[in-house]
Amino acid sequence: MDAAVEAPATRRVRVWDGPTRLSHWAIVSLFGFCWWAAKSDHLRWHRIAGYAMLGVVWFRLAWGIWGSQTALFSDFVRGPKATLRYLRKLLGRGGDDAPTPLGHNPLGAVSVLAMLALLVSQTTFGLFAVDVDGVASGPLARWVSYDTGRRFAHWHATNFHLLLVLIGVHLCAVAFYGFARRENLVPAMIHGFKAPASSAAAPYFVSRWRAVWLAAGILLAVVLLVNAR
Repeated sequence: MDAAVEAPATRRVRVWDGPTRLSHWAIVSLFGFCWWAAKSDHLRWHRIAGYAMLGVVWFRLAWGIWGSQTALFSDFVRGPKATLRYLRKLLGRGGDDAPTPLGHNPLGAVSVLAMLALLVSQTTFGLFAVDVDGVASGPLARWVSYDTGRRFAHWHATNFHLLLVLIGVHLCAVAFYGFARRENLVPAMIHGFKAPASSAAAPYFVSRWRAVWLAAGILLAVVLLVNAR
């Protein structure tokens, strides 16, 4: 019998919806662009990209509450005990026999929350940051004193280095799953599908129109914020 006939078809399940994937890659692209713009003294573009980053991060937070199943914080965020059990299982030191989640695993959830927290901090600090000569200050810098604005600028710079560390940890984790676990995480975040190790039920997805309306509302909020007088 033909080997191709004998081999069972690989079952693929849709895991990530479009809004989740788009927000993920938008954050990656905007972070790199913001970094380049700051290093190249293109501060106008740095601010514009920062506003876009603010909107994307707000959208991801909103999508974590009203989005599709695998995007929901309530679906993948677990407590310390569950995270520790998963870590022990990952390292081959016991742990529970619970099936591997289709979406973010408990350690991935920690990474997502940490990344979003640092990105919220980064964009917020940038809104109030005051440049040394006051030329490239954030849009809300007028609401704080010069000294306070300089502190925000200092926190903005320090938080950036924390983000670099977290990004490095994230990339190491992706490499670990790829080489040690033979699980390439990147393609699924591009096309949205995975071949699950278990027969877990496919997650549910909400209408994309919900994402459109959320994005429109957040865009309006960002525009009003950065133009506040």
